[in-house]
This record gives sequence, C-alpha cells and structure tokens, in this order.
Amino acid sequence: MTDLSLYILDITMNSVRAGAKNISVTLEEVNKVLTVTITDDGCGMSAEQVEKLSNPFFTTRTTRKVGLGIPFLRMLAEQTGGRVDIASKSVAEFEDHGTVVTATFHSDHIDFVPLGDLCETMITLIQGSPDIDFVYSHTSDEGVEVALDTREMRAILGEDIPLNSFEVLAFVRGFLKDQYAQK
Repeated sequence: MTDLSLYILDITMNSVRAGAKNISVTLEEVNKVLTVTITDDGCGMSAEQVEKLSNPFFTTRTTRKVGLGIPFLRMLAEQTGGRVDIASKSVAEFEDHGTVVTATFHSDHIDFVPLGDLCETMITLIQGSPDIDFVYSHTSDEGVEVALDTREMRAILGEDIPLNSFEVLAFVRGFLKDQYAQK
C-alpha cells in the first residue's frame, strides 16, 4: 500500500468485520507528529490475539493465511520514529468491548509516506457499510479542521434515505473536499 489512507481503510474494514456499529477515525497533526486513532465497538480481541498482531503470518481471516496491515503500518510508523499501539477488550470478557489502534508518525521524516485521499477512504467506508456510524475528524496546528459524523447525517436525512445512495455520497465527497480546501 502506497499511502496511509489505504492502511486506515484496511484497519477500519477489520472493525467492520469485527461487527462494530460505531467507528471513529481521528487524525491529529501537532508539531510535525501525526497521530492516527481508529476506535471501534466491535467484538474486540483477547490479549493473546493483540500480541500476535505484529506477526504477518497471524490472521483471523479464513480467506488468506497472512495479515500484513498492522505489521506494515508498524514498520512505516517506526521508520519515522513513531509507533503503533493496540488496545482491545474482547466481547467475551468486557461489556464495553472494542479495539483502539493508535499510530504515530513524524511527518517531517524522510520515510513518512503520504496521507493519500482520505475523502475517498471515508466515501468507500460509508458506501460499503452504510449502516455503521462513522465519525471522522482531522485537525492540525496548521489550520486543518475537517469533521464528518454519519449520526448527524442520519438525523437530518431520516431512515428512508440510505447513506450509500449516489446523492448522499456525492454530498459527502463535496463536504469533505470543501473542508480540506479551507485550510
């Protein structure tokens, strides 16, 4: 994968597969440090599963025998002097189950990969999982302030208009791009 938006998409799709109903994607850029946090209320993982996530030959998927998303994300973060932390509570053990993936990157490092198209990442997530509530936030000390909350969209649109309809997705694309253009 060539940019961070694709890793965000991959991790967030893992949240979808874990049965999450609420997923938050937050990017914060302060003093040339980018922190990406993905939080979900999915089924979570045991401590043993979290420990194995750095192993590229560990995956819970049955469609393939490798899981490269987290190991590569960790490598990209560490190359810039950052890190990846994962905290998870399993549904078998906790009522407030879910997973939090936090990755930090030093964005002024020569090995920092581009952010990519975060607008299209969010469009893809909403289009593919219109019944999940997504909260997206991207802020920086350089003036970026972008936010999207599908719960607010549902409150305005009502239950009869699906979030993955062409018109809604076109609105979301324009809404996000307009916010990024105001930087």
